[in-house]
Amino acid sequence: MPDTPKSGVPPIRKVDFAMLATALRRALRDMARAPLHGLVFSAPYVAIGWLLVWITYATGQSYWLIFAAVSFPLIGPFAAVGLYDVSRRIEQQRSLALGPILTVVTRQSRRQLPSLCAIIVFLFLFWFFIGHMIFALFMGLSVMTNVSSSYDVFLTINGLTMLAVGTIVGAGFALLLYMITVIALPLLLDREVDFVTAMIISFTTVTLNPVPMLAWGVFIALTTFVAMLPGFLGLFVTLPLLGHATWHLYDQIAGEPAG
Repeated sequence: MPDTPKSGVPPIRKVDFAMLATALRRALRDMARAPLHGLVFSAPYVAIGWLLVWITYATGQSYWLIFAAVSFPLIGPFAAVGLYDVSRRIEQQRSLALGPILTVVTRQSRRQLPSLCAIIVFLFLFWFFIGHMIFALFMGLSVMTNVSSSYDVFLTINGLTMLAVGTIVGAGFALLLYMITVIALPLLLDREVDFVTAMIISFTTVTLNPVPMLAWGVFIALTTFVAMLPGFLGLFVTLPLLGHATWHLYDQIAGEPAG
């Protein structure tokens, strides 16, 4: 069967910037070939973004962060797998019917992907716990104001220090998540390997190719941030681009040799 994952750990090739350019070029081709699929798999991100903004304004509370910590890591990998499969089918010149693609996505729930999702959720929740600890450490004795109407508390020495420390620690968590998932997610679709092995391969790929892989991570972060500014609508373009490109980058790094 074409959708049957191959067995064994693939060889990892050296990564260079030419691979990144090729991945983006092929991603643009895939977006032009299957625009509807990009809309389908990015729509949950946009919808959840709108919902979280509405909850924030309606309640004035920040409890939605917990839901964000759980919902995005849970749906994100499955949405990414859908885009990976679209790119794989285009390369193999197979049907792009949405039904079989969704079947491939749902099939991942019986494989290793949920375990990787659990790791992602755990790291997200642990980061929120650390974030509260940092806040308490620097701001615990400060006289607080309503931060929705006044940001003065963050302009104090303690407030600025808290923001600096929180940003550094948060960047560390983001880097770790990137390193253990950037190759692991497409690998779990393509190969019959356990999620721990997939994370190790992903982490090793980044450490052996730090400059291009970290540049790719920065590109992902910046494009996603910019896409969220116009009411999350930019995600309809950015997420399909990054999803398709990630598959093509993986395919160059760990896919079957051409010819």
